[in-house]
Amino acid sequence: MTQHFTDKTVIITGASAGVGSACARAFAAQQAKLVLVARGAEALEAIADELRAQTEVLTVAMDVADTAQGLELLAKAEAHFGAVHVLINNAGMHSRGDLEKVSVADVAAMVDINIRAPMVLSCAAIPYLRRAGSGAIVMVGSLAGRAPLQGAATYSGTKAGLRAFTYALADELRDAGINVGVVSPGPIDTGFIMDEIDQVEDIVFSQPMSTAAQVADAVMSIARGEEEEISMPSLSGKLTTMSYLFPKLRRALRPKLYAQGRKNKDKYRNRATQ
Repeated sequence: MTQHFTDKTVIITGASAGVGSACARAFAAQQAKLVLVARGAEALEAIADELRAQTEVLTVAMDVADTAQGLELLAKAEAHFGAVHVLINNAGMHSRGDLEKVSVADVAAMVDINIRAPMVLSCAAIPYLRRAGSGAIVMVGSLAGRAPLQGAATYSGTKAGLRAFTYALADELRDAGINVGVVSPGPIDTGFIMDEIDQVEDIVFSQPMSTAAQVADAVMSIARGEEEEISMPSLSGKLTTMSYLFPKLRRALRPKLYAQGRKNKDKYRNRATQ
């Protein structure tokens, strides 16, 4: 495989587990220099220690929703490695349930982490990427951002906003040598949903599940400029487009999708106990 990212500095938020750690492993395999970001220092150091045999790693334990810390992150990354080439906005939060059952504080936190932080970090990163001469900004979105998802109104809304932001930013930076795009996966086989399987809307499991490594591969494809958006699985991406354009169809299909999701959820529960 061509080493597109050798010696490039890659910042990954939410890097201590799931898709973030899978991205860290994928970029480390191409000898990129890593700046790994997450709240928990211990888990962050664990993945960093795993990868230091392959490449240089800088860890930054911080809250991505804190603007001052975000600005410090970019300055620290450039000072440590000499340049910043790629920003992966992966950190996310999902407090599940109908909106009236979710706390106001959790709604605010989802907005801060899922959309405000990527917007702020992306804005702040542009001068760094321009100084580097080229680069990429990749958002980890969701199929929930392509079609409204009941039981996840705030999460769905933040991911929809993130997707719109991505397309607008991609147009703004089209001639700057900076690739911008979004990966929109359905359910991913990580603790993000599997640790809360009983709280996850049944309809989520009506779609085939991706692995974190598959999502990381899609992130790298976006970073290389091969696509502006990758929906996973692609058929589910087409389904979400149809459901967005035709709300009556979405509502008509819900009972069948919920039933399929309940069956699949039972299979995943049984897998966990075997």
